[in-house]
Amino acid sequence: SVQELRAHVQAADAVVICSPEYAHRVPGSLKNALDWLVSVPEVVFKPVALVNASPRAFHAQASLAETLRTMSMALVSEQPFVVPMSGRGTTATEIASDPALAAPLSDCLGALVVAVARYRQTVASLPIRMP
Repeated sequence: SVQELRAHVQAADAVVICSPEYAHRVPGSLKNALDWLVSVPEVVFKPVALVNASPRAFHAQASLAETLRTMSMALVSEQPFVVPMSGRGTTATEIASDPALAAPLSDCLGALVVAVARYRQTVASLPIRMP
């Protein structure tokens, strides 16, 4: 499972994480998955966007951002992209048709496109190739 996770992260141009907050913390399952990625080249400089579905949940987002920076991942924004899902539609069509939900997701994807281009330039300029 760990090798599969690492392979998926390595193959990805970027990572998007949207996680709930439990008792002001990142869920243990997500923290465990990130622990399996620590100190492996698959994550170094990899662009990552944090999406927050609850504007009230900010403690875990700050902790998660610090963990990702420690792992040498490149946050595409210091602030998470807030998509206020509370009391809103949950199908893809409903999300796409609601400007309050679609706009931050569009901003997130735009930031990821820029970050991926920067990531590719950085990796291409390294004297040692990343896996």
